[in-house]
Amino acid sequence: MPSPVIVGAARTAIGRSFKGTLVNTPPEELLTPVLAEVVRRAGIDPTAINDLIIAESNYGGGDLARYVADILGWQSVPGQAVNRHCAGSLTAIGNASAQVASGMERVVIGGGVQSLSMTPLTNWRIPGPELKFEERWMTPTHVETPDAPMRDMSITVGWNTAQSAGITREDMDAWAARSHQRAVAAQDAGKFLDEIVPIKVTQPDGSVIEFSVDEHPRRGTTVEKLAELKVLHPEIEGFSITAGNSSGTNDAAAAVVVVGDDYAAAEHLKVLAKVKAWGSVGVAARDTGLGGVKVIGHVLDRAGLKPSDVALWEINEAFASVPIAAVREYGIDEELVNFSGSGCSLGHPISASGARMVTTLIYELQRRGGGIGVAAMCAGGGQGGGLVIEV
Repeated sequence: MPSPVIVGAARTAIGRSFKGTLVNTPPEELLTPVLAEVVRRAGIDPTAINDLIIAESNYGGGDLARYVADILGWQSVPGQAVNRHCAGSLTAIGNASAQVASGMERVVIGGGVQSLSMTPLTNWRIPGPELKFEERWMTPTHVETPDAPMRDMSITVGWNTAQSAGITREDMDAWAARSHQRAVAAQDAGKFLDEIVPIKVTQPDGSVIEFSVDEHPRRGTTVEKLAELKVLHPEIEGFSITAGNSSGTNDAAAAVVVVGDDYAAAEHLKVLAKVKAWGSVGVAARDTGLGGVKVIGHVLDRAGLKPSDVALWEINEAFASVPIAAVREYGIDEELVNFSGSGCSLGHPISASGARMVTTLIYELQRRGGGIGVAAMCAGGGQGGGLVIEV
């Protein structure tokens, strides 16, 4: 049976939701240029694509993958939407790899898109004797459940993970500050130029600009500045999660092209990475952050690898406590983790983040001469997703 390999990988720059350049850019306009470019880079005719798997969350609409394929003129390409919340595009790449590895398909694109700026909002009634409402994103996780605290990720991901691993506010602020410093250093060194697809964005005044630089990293971020921020839940004794040691709300798209190694050889395609393993895990919703820790062992076991075999890691900073917990759990050298920043600095465009992480891993591993890379992240509702590649 064929082994899945990646022959194209690209992303947009990441925008700040609600305040940034992409605030009025719908998801299809983020995704179409990425798909067109990733196929061009791979050297594949669109008619050879067997399936397009795109992660999306919070929209509640139709099949965005097929809609975008039609916009691109790819009438022969079917499309499907997947939703594993934060880990959605890792699942999309994993599903693409599974289809190729089965021999059923030869060329499948996996990726994700998120425009939190354009996500539908609605008024949810606040449970209680009084008639009160609050505006929230239109997503089922905002209704009451037996485990209602799962609705607040600062608790289920940030705080509960910190509590379970003995992680302090100082630990998280130090990690977040370094994340920003690394992201800015990567920008200054031009490290993202190869992976970012510049896109044209229409501004409110009708002018068109090119967007090609991540706008979430904050130059000059320090531990001292982060220490000045207020915690999100002062009513909880000892609460240590702030906006500074949390990820941003962001807009972006990212995708990779997966083919079989036999197809790549026959078509003389340049292989960027081998997909060694992928998978997902479930945990209690109240411990959602730990899903991003548990899944690391899961995918490493599937790949027959140990943490010491891994050259570079992308462990999403939904909250800084998650990668810190993973580093402590597996004895990982933190210098190898989130080498160019992550969620706290680059931002977290939910369904696009996994594909962004894989793309960044590929290009950085190429610069360093190759090796094993792991992308891992927690996912809403008590899950974790992971992917292992080799460059």
